[in-house]
Formats: sequence, C-alpha cells, structure tokens
Amino acid sequence: MSDGTALAGPDGTLRCPWALSTPDYVAYHDEEWGRPVHGDDALYERLSLEAFQSGLSWITILRRREGFRAAFAGFEIARVATFTEADKERLLADAGIIRNRLKIEATVANAKVLADWAPGELDALIWSHAPDPAARPVPKSLADVPAITPESTALSKALKKRGLRFVGPTTAYALMQACGLVDDHLAGCVARGAA
Repeated sequence: MSDGTALAGPDGTLRCPWALSTPDYVAYHDEEWGRPVHGDDALYERLSLEAFQSGLSWITILRRREGFRAAFAGFEIARVATFTEADKERLLADAGIIRNRLKIEATVANAKVLADWAPGELDALIWSHAPDPAARPVPKSLADVPAITPESTALSKALKKRGLRFVGPTTAYALMQACGLVDDHLAGCVARGAA
C-alpha cells in the first residue's frame, strides 16, 4: 500500500502515485500535467474540462477529451460563443462527452462571456493568481497537496465576479495544477520541475 509518496512505475521511474493506474494517466502526468498552459482558448478548454470533471474521475474526462474537442469546436471561444439552443440539445445527445445539462450550459455561457474579453485577458487574469513558487514547500506526499488554496479561492472569486460559472475554488485549484500555475508533482517525481 502506498504512503502517498512518489512510486516507481513499471519502467522503474518515480511518479506521483495517482499517475500509475493507467497508461493514459502516465502519459498525461509525464507530458501535460503541471506544464505551463497559455492562451485564452487553451485555458478555456482546461477550465471547461475541469468543470466537467467535477464529481467524476479525471480519467473519465481524459478519455473523452477528443470527443469534447469535437463537440465544442476545438474550444475556440469565438465559435462556442455562437452556440444556440439547438447546439446545446446536440451536445446533450452526444455520447462522446459527459451529457450534463448544467455543465454544457455553463460551458456555452462562459464562452459568451469570454468572447467579450480582450485577447489575452483570460490568460492574464488566471496567471495573475499564480503563487510565488519559492513560497510553496515541495509536497512530499499526496497528503501535502491541498484541494484549495487562498490563490484558488481568489481566482474563483475573480472569475465568478466576471460572470463565469462552474469555477469554484476546487475547480480553480485543479486548473492551477493542470496548467502549471503550481507544481504539485511530488518530491522525487520525474516530472517535478520539468516545466
């Protein structure tokens, strides 16, 4: 049984224990999670997928990511902002995504809000909440990794104040982890500091 510290995978490389359950997770952990993501559309995609993940396992979303990209026009804000009620009904019938009406409606509504923002504004707002890496201790085990932080709470409030939905502090922190605003790879993990 794991004590929550970095574990050796089948290849002998130390990784965060959550990454070892499937090859999909290993690839996501090694190549994406915790690496800096910039660009409004790219961050909108990550924010949307984190919202869809709420209450589910991330592997459920990861395995449907291409379906989500197809269904939501590649998460191009300008294109999703034009979605109609008919598009929402199409999405509710799409077996390639998670068919949750509230999350679908929030994803479309968020695009409509973001379409009015200046280019780079979402990127700047999100990254303005990145904490000082020197002020954060390196997590030694999963028990050292928080679910929310003061920064994720502040980011959540800032996004909600600007009209975005499904952006609570836990979702905001998951976004911060996934997009490299924080490095929550454990001490000893091969991906620690790889960004």
